[in-house]
Amino acid sequence: MIFDTHAHYSDDSFAEDREALLESMAEQGVGTIVEVGASLASTKQAVALAEQYPFVYASVGVHPEEVAELTKADIQWMANLTKQEKVVAVGEIGLDYHYEDPVREIQKEWFVKQLQMAAETQMPVIIHSREAAEDTLQLMEQHCAWENGGVIHCFSYSREMAQIYLKKGFYLGIGGVLTFKNARKLKEVVEVAPLERIVLETDAPYMTPVPYRGKRNDSHYLTYVVDAIAEIKGVDRQEVIKVTEANARQMYRMDK
Repeated sequence: MIFDTHAHYSDDSFAEDREALLESMAEQGVGTIVEVGASLASTKQAVALAEQYPFVYASVGVHPEEVAELTKADIQWMANLTKQEKVVAVGEIGLDYHYEDPVREIQKEWFVKQLQMAAETQMPVIIHSREAAEDTLQLMEQHCAWENGGVIHCFSYSREMAQIYLKKGFYLGIGGVLTFKNARKLKEVVEVAPLERIVLETDAPYMTPVPYRGKRNDSHYLTYVVDAIAEIKGVDRQEVIKVTEANARQMYRMDK
């Protein structure tokens, strides 16, 4: 079944139908979802959702746009959460230079602290990197415990950058953007990346694939991403579902 490695069902856009939507996932072919923390509040909600639903797991972390108010105590709180059985990663963490807020130095400081926390707790990482390719890689080279693995969420860089992360053993998170008309660069990345290094993700409620672009995203729309990968790779869609699910389970160490 489809494994959505990155969703945000704690978002307010799901307030009215969250329970019904999540309970419908199995019949729509979605078997597993990782609810990803992007702030202290959503990290807490992610853990709660994982406790409520057997097929939902959680990651703990603070998105670069939310790091300005972080403290050392917050980092320790998240480190303690990683001891819980259904917490499978640290993330999403990283750098986002699109809006330049918080300023880059603050983003870098807390990215490093969260990378270090992930290394100390031996957790895989979910990396958010937007318009910050060089700085992201530089900080990861210095502070990432590559052996613990992880994923570059919503991968948006070049084939050359993809190869660097693939050689490090990381996965590439592929979602609805792959179906967009202007996604030529991402399609080239998917073409050269081994299927065994690709994981599916929605970033729900964002990044909805064509033909529903602009509407609220949820995990069952990944069927369109599966079709796009299958076409690019020249394989059966069931092969894409099977391999990406196995990849996600390996990345998040669910089979140990």
